[in-house]
Amino acid sequence: MPLVPNSFPAVLLASGSPRRRELLASLGVEFQVQAADLDEYSDETHPAAVARDLALQKCRAVAALHPGAVVIASDTVVALGEQQLAKPADSAENADFLRRLSGKAHHVYSGVAVSSSAGEDAEVSETRVVFRPLTPGEVAWYAHSGEGLDKAGGYGIQGLGAALIERIEGEYTGVVGFPLSVVIRLLRRHGVAVWGEE
Repeated sequence: MPLVPNSFPAVLLASGSPRRRELLASLGVEFQVQAADLDEYSDETHPAAVARDLALQKCRAVAALHPGAVVIASDTVVALGEQQLAKPADSAENADFLRRLSGKAHHVYSGVAVSSSAGEDAEVSETRVVFRPLTPGEVAWYAHSGEGLDKAGGYGIQGLGAALIERIEGEYTGVVGFPLSVVIRLLRRHGVAVWGEE
């Protein structure tokens, strides 16, 4: 969607995620959505580096279309040991993810990138998530719900998936995919008022 010259919003959110829209709106930030159109691939191997790299790729893709605007992008990577769990392809893979996560700890890395005329910044939040042991019936029920199909790791902590989790160590909104402590810090660094503060 083209922006009217000299009237772009304070922020362009380079994501179509409704969860990220809700979280950014909760900060009192004026923004429009301009989802990044790119194939998500990174040459990085560590999940934190992958999350940072993909957030930067999304940010740069949108910033190239709207020079001078403040652009924010985010990407989330779920890692169980050395294995990265992306979005499951179907309910069967979703169930497989849940069986692997059951009773174990995993890490969620959410990268945030912000660019403006002042340059660009990127940071990554890390949250340790522990699943409670799940019964076969719980795995089947949640996988059948479809909630996890569009989420890294195959579950949503902000929805039905909250019942899968025993505890977390770190930032809750990082697991949702938009760590607000990082978002606030980077937006303020680029001159965006949060909650009315200049």
